[in-house]
Amino acid sequence: MSIWTPPRLLELVGRKLLRDQALAVCTLEELPTELFPPLFMEAFSRRHCEALKAMVQAWPFPRLPLGSLMKTPCLETFQAVLHGLDALLTQGVRLRRRKLQVLDLRDVSENFWMVWSEAMARGYLPDATRKRKPAQDCSVMRGQQRLTVFVDLCLQNRTLDECLTCLFLWVKQREGLLHLCCKKLKVLGTPLHEVKNILNMVNPECIQKVEVNCRWRLPDLAEFTPYLGQMRNLHKLALSHVDVPCYFSPEQKEEFVTQFTSQFLKLHHLQKLYMNCVSFLEGHLAQLLSCLKTPLKTLAITNCVLSESDLRHLSQSPSISQLTTLDLNGIRLANMSLVPLQLLLEKLAATLEYLDLDDCGIEDSQVNAILPALSRCFELTTFSFCGNPISMATLENLLSHTIRLNNLRLELYPAPRESYDASGALCRWRFAQLGAELMGRVKALRQTNRVLFFTAWCPHCGHRAFYDLEVNQCSC
Repeated sequence: MSIWTPPRLLELVGRKLLRDQALAVCTLEELPTELFPPLFMEAFSRRHCEALKAMVQAWPFPRLPLGSLMKTPCLETFQAVLHGLDALLTQGVRLRRRKLQVLDLRDVSENFWMVWSEAMARGYLPDATRKRKPAQDCSVMRGQQRLTVFVDLCLQNRTLDECLTCLFLWVKQREGLLHLCCKKLKVLGTPLHEVKNILNMVNPECIQKVEVNCRWRLPDLAEFTPYLGQMRNLHKLALSHVDVPCYFSPEQKEEFVTQFTSQFLKLHHLQKLYMNCVSFLEGHLAQLLSCLKTPLKTLAITNCVLSESDLRHLSQSPSISQLTTLDLNGIRLANMSLVPLQLLLEKLAATLEYLDLDDCGIEDSQVNAILPALSRCFELTTFSFCGNPISMATLENLLSHTIRLNNLRLELYPAPRESYDASGALCRWRFAQLGAELMGRVKALRQTNRVLFFTAWCPHCGHRAFYDLEVNQCSC
């Protein structure tokens, strides 16, 4: 049932309550449930700290989605919320209505506030507006039960912002009274010792996605490795820019790599693995793949050095037999046999949807090896082959083999080698001419969705020009 309530009446009641700096929890317990969200938003935006503290103690929902209200964090109001939670956690306050179980600091619940805000403005409340019936006192005080705090962490500065610093101090001082759960962790610049201090407070089994991109060396990764092994529900791991110190002996490198790869034996839910600019992979890919416990859905190994043996092990690993995404962008395959890649594509023909072979240095003489297997990847929706120095004739042959891939929605190809002069500089008029020829042939062969032809990276602006019915210049 729904009730129409004069918006002006609700507004007056709310403002009167918020002006009362001695607002009592027992007063709030007599309020209709539907008034809480709009009044909380009003108190939060106007920084009525005493009202916030009282409202948190009487919050009538199991979850308080605070994160979506903290677009611009305010330490004062955040502390007021934490002080309200202290009454639930440490002071043993016995309330007749106590439902709060989760404080959600993630920016994921904006709809919750929008629904109530719009209802307040229209005077239309989704549920019956009525005072809640008194409940019998709980025999177990909620202050003795654990609260769960959800937060997504992006650690990108050398020092934490003041709200995160406040949160971690508050959590540390209330050890045993709450669970700190983080599903998404990004480490983009915070010192390793600070990251370890934070991970010591977080429940590692809550973590599902991890991204590390802060130019670590292999010993730094080794310090992080024990924490990685505790993340038993990890779904996605992205690791970028890890270097091997030049003074490391082969034995030292082997020891550290083994420490790292052995952690994958514990990650039974890993589905997506991204490794970019990781310098220890060469000669060790088989070791890593053998430790994977479940088949991956996404594998991205980009801007790394791999050996022909690594490529062969990749094609033979049972852990990649169900990939939907394969990204080998920036892996130098020039002068290698592409038979392992051919075998890999044959294995993935029934599942592969996204294939990126950009900037692999693949030449004319190598392309034929993969064409038959590529033409049978019928689930492919995106294919990117930019930055490979192939001729007009080879490019036409490639296009004729992708003609049967009816699910392709985006195709990115390199400008043919004939688009450049003897010095390697792009000849724009020639690129436009060849681009028009290629686009005409593509349309003659099949109905296309999105086909683009990209040049090599511009040495001046770092972007590519591309042809899509006409030449689109790079940024310089």
